[in-house]
Amino acid sequence: MESLPMVVIKKDGSRQTFDKSKLLNSMLRACEKRTVPFDTLSRIADEIELTLQNEMDREIPSARIGELVMEKLKDVDEVSYVRFASVYRQFKDISTFMEELNKLLKER
Repeated sequence: MESLPMVVIKKDGSRQTFDKSKLLNSMLRACEKRTVPFDTLSRIADEIELTLQNEMDREIPSARIGELVMEKLKDVDEVSYVRFASVYRQFKDISTFMEELNKLLKER
């Protein structure tokens, strides 16, 4: 039996079929010029896809995917995590950016 494709619900309410290559590309951009191996990012993309499939919900908010990416990147490369978070969370100013950095430093 073939499973139904997962659908991502974007912030604006539009829907797109889940595309693991988009997920991987977003992490590659965050990790640009960093020493994170491609295989590591590919594994993370596989893990996130599996996590989403196991949640048994065919409609996934993009926010859920973003949180999973940040959770994984935080353990792999903190600079890449901050880069991804800055785009994903759309920091409005330097103080909100600094709040995120301070949270990261406290978790060390």
